[in-house]
Amino acid sequence: MVFYLRLLLILSVCGFGIAHADDNSSHAATARENSAASREVKGFKDCADCPEMVVIPAGSFQMGGSGSAAEKPIHTVTIAAAFALARTELTQGQWRAVMGTNPSVFSSCGDSCPVERVSWDDAQEFVRKLNARTGNTYRLPSEAEWEYACRAGGQQEYCGSDSLDTVGWYGAYANPVGNSAMTINPVGRKQANAWGLYDMSGNVWEWTQDCWNATYNGAPSDGSAWTTGQCAAGRVLRGGAWDRAPQVTRAGTRNGADTTHRNYNLGFRLARMLP
Repeated sequence: MVFYLRLLLILSVCGFGIAHADDNSSHAATARENSAASREVKGFKDCADCPEMVVIPAGSFQMGGSGSAAEKPIHTVTIAAAFALARTELTQGQWRAVMGTNPSVFSSCGDSCPVERVSWDDAQEFVRKLNARTGNTYRLPSEAEWEYACRAGGQQEYCGSDSLDTVGWYGAYANPVGNSAMTINPVGRKQANAWGLYDMSGNVWEWTQDCWNATYNGAPSDGSAWTTGQCAAGRVLRGGAWDRAPQVTRAGTRNGADTTHRNYNLGFRLARMLP
């Protein structure tokens, strides 16, 4: 496995501090607004064991950030058609219902915890089987779709808030230590973002469809998956994980790994085409 941003992440953990437990009034107001908005978002399920999906509206946003060279240049992406995205990371129970097994290191966490120790290739196999079972077109989200859904019309530091403790599980090996208690945690326990999506910052890294590219130079502007470039070098991961520092769970942070790599902090969230 190759984590392309490992050195950058180590430097960011050592050299930059982010206040992840900000209690000021503006952050509290944002949390209340997002919480209220997320309660109004209705989802749908294609089967009893299928993930609950939320319709993500078409729209434009500014993709990228100033955190590292990998987040630049900031550029406009326009997603022309609505799509669906799972409200939570795929759970161990949902994986078992389709695949018949549970590969997770933290299997004792239970069916409501995210499945982990799954590679990009494993996720593709799950998608194939779920599509055959339901007759629908599930897939991994593109990196642009992922960030668009994470930001949910805003420009907050994390996916749904400027306060990471509000929306994410993180920091098992960070200094200072975070809130994950050295493990993954059940999905949907933190605050959702404005579009009703949980755990997009932290808990487990989420595979996307895109090939790894070191910057956004040449990236698609229509929200489609970037399937040219350094595909042999791996695919893109987003969102950070339970064991990572706050900097790594930012809305704009990118990472990548080989398609066969499995680890106790790697999972995914499904997208689905709409009629």
